[in-house]
Amino acid sequence: MPRQGLGWKYPLLILGSVLAGIVFGWSRIGSQINFWSYDFLLRLRPAVSSSSAILLAIDEDSLESFGGLLHLREPLARALEVVARQEPAAVAIDIVLSEPGEESDNEALERALAATPNVVLAAHLRTGSSGESGAWQEPLPLFRERAAALGHVHADPDDDGVCRRILLAKAGGGKRLWAMALEAYRLAQGGGPVVETEAGLEIRPRRIPAALREQRPLPIAFPGPESSIERVSLQEILETPGSAARVRGRVVFVGVVVPGGPDHFLMTPFSFGRPLSGVEINAAAYETLARGDFLQTAADSVSLLVALVFAAGLAICFVQFAGRRALWLAGALLAGAHLGPAALFLAGHILDFALVGGVAWMCFFTGGGFHYLALRGRMQTAEEQRSRYQRAVHYVTHEMRTPLTTIQGSSEMMSRYELTDEKRQQIAGLIHRESVRLAKLVDMFLSVEKLSAGELALRCEAVRPDEILAVCIERALPLAERKQISIGHGPGAAEPLWGDREFLEYACYNLITNAIKYSPPHTTITVRAWHDRESVLLSVEDRGYGMDAAELKSIFRKFYRTPRAENSQEKGTGLGLAIVEEIVVQHGGSIEVESRVDEGSRFTLSLPRAAGQGGPVATVRGDEHRQSH
Repeated sequence: MPRQGLGWKYPLLILGSVLAGIVFGWSRIGSQINFWSYDFLLRLRPAVSSSSAILLAIDEDSLESFGGLLHLREPLARALEVVARQEPAAVAIDIVLSEPGEESDNEALERALAATPNVVLAAHLRTGSSGESGAWQEPLPLFRERAAALGHVHADPDDDGVCRRILLAKAGGGKRLWAMALEAYRLAQGGGPVVETEAGLEIRPRRIPAALREQRPLPIAFPGPESSIERVSLQEILETPGSAARVRGRVVFVGVVVPGGPDHFLMTPFSFGRPLSGVEINAAAYETLARGDFLQTAADSVSLLVALVFAAGLAICFVQFAGRRALWLAGALLAGAHLGPAALFLAGHILDFALVGGVAWMCFFTGGGFHYLALRGRMQTAEEQRSRYQRAVHYVTHEMRTPLTTIQGSSEMMSRYELTDEKRQQIAGLIHRESVRLAKLVDMFLSVEKLSAGELALRCEAVRPDEILAVCIERALPLAERKQISIGHGPGAAEPLWGDREFLEYACYNLITNAIKYSPPHTTITVRAWHDRESVLLSVEDRGYGMDAAELKSIFRKFYRTPRAENSQEKGTGLGLAIVEEIVVQHGGSIEVESRVDEGSRFTLSLPRAAGQGGPVATVRGDEHRQSH
């Protein structure tokens, strides 16, 4: 890609794209994209074939057979006694046993809890009317005293209502509790203490990445729909005690799995329209801890750094390369901005998908758009250069005719007529001068093109206008003599003008030869110079065909010729006056035309005076002074 013309705009646009991508990534839409990406990639992870947890499900059949939730404690006590004989690693009861209940049922459940090893009971943090955390709803004291630990059972869904994580610690009412899944894991590992650090928790031998600044969240590595946690119903345990052998050495999660019951049902990445009960979510969280299958969320600064790396890569790509190569490389980087975070996710690291992808897309569109405009600018520049080259060729072709005609006419006179030595020497000198001028024409018109493009400085100096006109008249005399036209150098006293002698001679010579070509024989052309307060004026006046108002509007347009000029015997391309105007404009001057049909025309050049000019060289851009004619 061209580095020319980028300037400060390209880095500024890339910076704006990065900021726009960051705003998008941290917006609500970006958050939802992160949720969708998380769910999709989580489903791509390998399924888990076995689990160390088992669900003791209080399903609809169990509730119906035991008379509903109000009569649950007595059958739960009997089921726990059966389970306890199988020596489970721990038992987590996801039912808040805070209601008084029947005394006999309470006593039976108390005895069962006392006989069951490593029991974790549930606690629920009430929410006040203002949305703030209130007091804990805990089990009755007689149950609490028999439990090895108390754990909270809150599953915190994201803004879209999908549960993807739990908070391993929750505080309220002056008290902080660990999550039930964490307490069950701790007890299953021998009941050691939970060691806290800023970056996470440690329960030997496991280190759990759960940052304190984020309330110690644990992304749940759900096992998937086809490898869900094994379950056994409460009714089955009581009716077939032998089925309890499946709980040996495993952590048992006890809870209601009936929608509309005391437990909350939430959507998960694997729900597919079917919500999951809270006890199943807590069991999946325990499985995540037991397997050490942790999804570590990268800090915002890490995601931002990755996004900036891709942004820099895309920006450099569109600067260093061009065309399809730039597009392919940029496309590869854009794909990497999506595949990279996906690969990291599958390896257990969560980047901000929307932030990285949003910044990459914004920079891709901005860099690509600027790349396209830059390439288009190069093509336009190349087209303009080619067009200028073609015009230069046309200029040279057009202007070569005049000196060639002079040389041809002079040589013809020498060969056909008897001339005096003085006249022959004069004509030979003219032929030599015209041949030298012909050799310089190519350089002259290439210089005009460079001057028009602002690539060439005028070699300005103080020039006497009468001298310029005298040189041009001398060159044009052979043409005038062939048509028997006289050239009068009108009276005038002009101060020196400030300009490039070579270019100005060309402009005046072109006007004089045009006047000769388009004037009838036996007429007079008047050339004069004078000055006013601000400018030096040079005029060429003829008694030729003249032009009407419509023709005057177009005479300075390249390749334009009036109908009379086209119908005349004079050859031309309509480039001469366009060149004259360009030269005059580049000098900071102007050109005026007065003409009447069949009465003639007068061209007047207005050029800056030499008085008051402060340096030997002046460069003037034509677009600053160009006038419409």
